[in-house]
Amino acid sequence: MRDQDQADVVILGGGHNGLTCAFYLARAGLKVTVLERRGVVGGAAVTEEFHPGFRNSTASYTVSLLNPKIIADMDLAGRGLRVVERKVGNFLPLDDSSYLLAGEGRTQAEAAKFSARDAERLPAYERRLEAVADVLRALILTTPPNVVEGGWAAVIPEMLKAASVGRRMAGLDTTARRDLLDLFTKSAGDWLDGWFESDPVKALFGFDSVVGNYASPYTPGSAYVLLHHIFGEVNGKRGVWGHAIGGMGAITQPMAAACAEQGVDIRLDSPVAEVLTEKGRAVGAVTEAGETVRGRAVVSNLHPRLLFERLVDPAVVPTDFRERIGGYASGSGTFRMNVALSELPRFTCLPEPGDHLTAGIIIAPSLDYMDRAFMDARRDGWSKAPIVEMLIPSTLDDSLAPPGAHVASLFCQHVAPVLSGGRSWDDHRDAVADLMIDTVDRLAPGFKASVLGRLALTPLDLERRFGLPGGDIFHGRLSLDQLFSARPVLGHGDHRMPVPGLYLCGSGAHPGGGVTGAPGHNAAREILKDLRRGRR
Repeated sequence: MRDQDQADVVILGGGHNGLTCAFYLARAGLKVTVLERRGVVGGAAVTEEFHPGFRNSTASYTVSLLNPKIIADMDLAGRGLRVVERKVGNFLPLDDSSYLLAGEGRTQAEAAKFSARDAERLPAYERRLEAVADVLRALILTTPPNVVEGGWAAVIPEMLKAASVGRRMAGLDTTARRDLLDLFTKSAGDWLDGWFESDPVKALFGFDSVVGNYASPYTPGSAYVLLHHIFGEVNGKRGVWGHAIGGMGAITQPMAAACAEQGVDIRLDSPVAEVLTEKGRAVGAVTEAGETVRGRAVVSNLHPRLLFERLVDPAVVPTDFRERIGGYASGSGTFRMNVALSELPRFTCLPEPGDHLTAGIIIAPSLDYMDRAFMDARRDGWSKAPIVEMLIPSTLDDSLAPPGAHVASLFCQHVAPVLSGGRSWDDHRDAVADLMIDTVDRLAPGFKASVLGRLALTPLDLERRFGLPGGDIFHGRLSLDQLFSARPVLGHGDHRMPVPGLYLCGSGAHPGGGVTGAPGHNAAREILKDLRRGRR
């Protein structure tokens, strides 16, 4: 007979959203058990040693989107979290002699090197983008209005939510409403081409539209992905990106401590084999070791496809929902690397070490370059001239590497989530990793020779290690048909899945991907409403 435990809520997955959800539920007095497959909490937000003496964030690698309310409620700063700003926001080495630096007080002057017109238009661009971001920022910690069936008792609450959203949109002037429409439907390339004329300035902003997005900057809908990346802040400064001292694990370890203080039972090395259902309801989870944890609610922090294709009995899932989850678009074209360095890189265009090495170093000099990278990957499996963003967090945090040495994160695109022709990423990992390092070396000669060790993660590796199908860092594409009330499927945008008692708290729910904590926060609010009403 299998061992059985009882909790109020069973959470599948100890990533940052699962921990956030667990914290709010436990703070409300519920008994919460978290089942985590790996031997460490944090999901994709972890810090690990990848080469002797060298530590770094393994998957997610930079901070901005983590919601300030969650930081405050969980007292993450009081538990040791410290986030420092990059001294320069972004550095784009363009060739052997030219570059663009972006950051507070310097972007406009840098843009003027390439176009006086672009520099003149930059303040208006930033102001109008921020006006739209402000409205959407206010929706991050809300539950989207849901499409429901039933009588007025079910419909009226959703109508009130929709009215609340409508009031926020009504606060926009006509220009902002038009911008909102453009940003949700247009490509980033079309949006930026309407604003700027120089390739480097368009590349600076267009890069955000392809981060984690297996698409060209000219793919319709990519403008929203650009917008998604400016919601955040660091230490009260909006739109700024920073580094967590100690890596991304310095976020999730304090989260785990906050949960433990509230009495959450976090069980490591506890992969879930199935969601237990009785009479069509979710009533617990069974681990691969045969342990059963029963609960009044089951909450998944997993990718929606993993949940419904591997853990939930298909017989209890409505056919239409099951089919739509099967077609849920996932795959971000990401090849993630960490490298241990004997010394800092020296870029030919700006060779002396300086603040630019604390930046996000973007190797993608134009929108056309990004477009070709995507087309290459679709045809061949990876880009001949890939997009690479490199961060060197050890320039801001000397705890990550031995004295005098450094670590770098390489976020590389585009690669096909699944290779065609039956090819396996296991057979091509090293060749593509070499290509990524060579791409940096062309602009920073000597970089390749300084590499002491590396960890390369293909989309397949990201799927195996972190449960990200197709290597999708967002738990599903951020497209209009998979956002807000339609995330993951229309009719279930309120975190309640079609199996009673089963909820979604991960990035496959609103507001989507990134280390935000918002899906976990919002799911906890809806679960508490149901349990207080006696609903399952």
